[in-house]
Amino acid sequence: MTAQDFPAPSTDKVELEGAGLFTPRFDASGLITAVVTDAGDGELLMVAHMNAESLRLTIDTGIAHYYSRSRQSLWKKGETSGNLQTVHEIRTDCDQDAIWLKVSVAGHDATCHTGRRSCFYRAVTKDDDRTILEIRDDARHFDPEAVYSSKPTE
Repeated sequence: MTAQDFPAPSTDKVELEGAGLFTPRFDASGLITAVVTDAGDGELLMVAHMNAESLRLTIDTGIAHYYSRSRQSLWKKGETSGNLQTVHEIRTDCDQDAIWLKVSVAGHDATCHTGRRSCFYRAVTKDDDRTILEIRDDARHFDPEAVYSSKPTE
């Protein structure tokens, strides 16, 4: 499936920004950014990329699919860990070049391959003359070693 499987984005700003056909704008690599939050409490869970195939599968199945840039392959989020993401709502921004998924997470209710609920578990802070990372959420919902032993991480 390619970006051509979706209608081409309109050049008419009023049409692009209004109701009507969904015409996602994929980048030069054929990807669109997906921001993922919890449908219940709004927690930011992850940011990923989708190609036309993963976006179409997500729309058609209601289960989040992404495109892994590092593995260069389609990725059904939670297929290995059991933490599938059920999509409750898909939104797009004004120029349709980003997607916002509101999801509920099955299994351990964890999105990050580190076992944490969110991939955004660290904060960037300043310590004297250094910029450092501080862990803000160290609660593990599952043991990544047990779940991903000899399997690629998600």
